[in-house]
Amino acid sequence: MKIATYNINGIGARLPRLLEWLERESPDVACLQELKAPDQNFPIVAIRAAGYGAIWHGQVSFNGVAILAKGADPVETRRGLPGDPDDTHSRYIEAEVNGIVVGCLYLPNGNPQPGPKFEYKLKWFQRLNEHAQTLYSSGKPVVLLGDYNVVPTDFDIYDAKGWKKDALLQPESRDAYQRLLAQGWVDALRKCHPEERIYTFWDFFRNHWQRNAGLRIDHVLLNEASAARLVTCNVHSWVRGQEKASDHAPVCVEIS
Repeated sequence: MKIATYNINGIGARLPRLLEWLERESPDVACLQELKAPDQNFPIVAIRAAGYGAIWHGQVSFNGVAILAKGADPVETRRGLPGDPDDTHSRYIEAEVNGIVVGCLYLPNGNPQPGPKFEYKLKWFQRLNEHAQTLYSSGKPVVLLGDYNVVPTDFDIYDAKGWKKDALLQPESRDAYQRLLAQGWVDALRKCHPEERIYTFWDFFRNHWQRNAGLRIDHVLLNEASAARLVTCNVHSWVRGQEKASDHAPVCVEIS
């Protein structure tokens, strides 16, 4: 079973890239972030024509997450993280697909820092960690994946010094990610590529894609039940090189 995450960075503008990727790689489950579209503009007709059912949580111009399942409709189990009823950002959606719980997330960027956006990032991260503990202990296989907006270590970025003031590299962001892993979650991409400089994001400036000047910020985490079934995890980097592509590439895990 292939489960993937892809920050689409605008589903309206990138729909051809999404459909191309679905046809070529044929993931069983695809989690999308940064839809940047309200619910009524989600292209469900085109996605169903591609062979996928979907649930989605949209927002005008910002955020937005979705879970797609090949030949099935995901069974939604949660929309939004618990812990803050006043949080209106569309950043988390969760479903069960073929017995596997899939949590799709778009963690706040947090820039500029310090400031209220960074404080929101850390509070959201704490809420995620609390919910993740519940998921981890559920007894079911769980995959918690998406754009975490965290570069875990300096090995996960082409130039740590040049980004040292960015919210993605701050000690508080990294500590929150490490606390999440400490619950027992396995970082699937790093597990499969322990010594490789492997990236998932290349911004649109200064020929970063052409120079492979990237960051690893899209992560696939597995609880004990799903980690025991891990086969492989890879980045579909070819997608980033397509015309009018997102600045992210999909990350796909295969579990038996």
